[in-house]
Amino acid sequence: MSGKTSSPSELRGKLDSLIACFHNKKATRFQMEEGIQAILEWKQANNFPGLWNPPPVMVTATLDDAMGYGLDLIHQYAKAAGLEIVELGLLQSPDKIIQACHDKKARVLGLTVLQQFSDEDAVRIGRSIPQDTLFIAGGAAFLFDPDLADEARVDYVAKDALAFLQYLLKSLK
Repeated sequence: MSGKTSSPSELRGKLDSLIACFHNKKATRFQMEEGIQAILEWKQANNFPGLWNPPPVMVTATLDDAMGYGLDLIHQYAKAAGLEIVELGLLQSPDKIIQACHDKKARVLGLTVLQQFSDEDAVRIGRSIPQDTLFIAGGAAFLFDPDLADEARVDYVAKDALAFLQYLLKSLK
């Protein structure tokens, strides 16, 4: 470290630059990982925790995704911004997700829903988590059923990690 103190505005600038770099472009997963890795390395080198003190808690899970590739990338982006992440893991039950949001006082729920047969579970989750929990979801189920987001009270359906980050930065002050 060069004697300079890092600040939330400096991190915010780096995150905004990453988003702007891919604005109106289709970034590959490799490009998104490479971009966020540089920010994570900068944070570590400067021992800088993130944008918020204390950090907001984000619970993450999948309902019907056994691979979790998208969620893995979301974790990297959330860590770069400075969220405290509670990873429930893959193929979680609605009860476990709802309970974790209440127990951990989650400010954000990140949920992957791939299959249409999970729509009732997504709706149950959205109607049962704390009202002040920001519900950010992703997955093909929202493409197949455009009404699912409204029915499940999803605040935002993220098409990728960059969209997730952009919405997160706009929504959490």
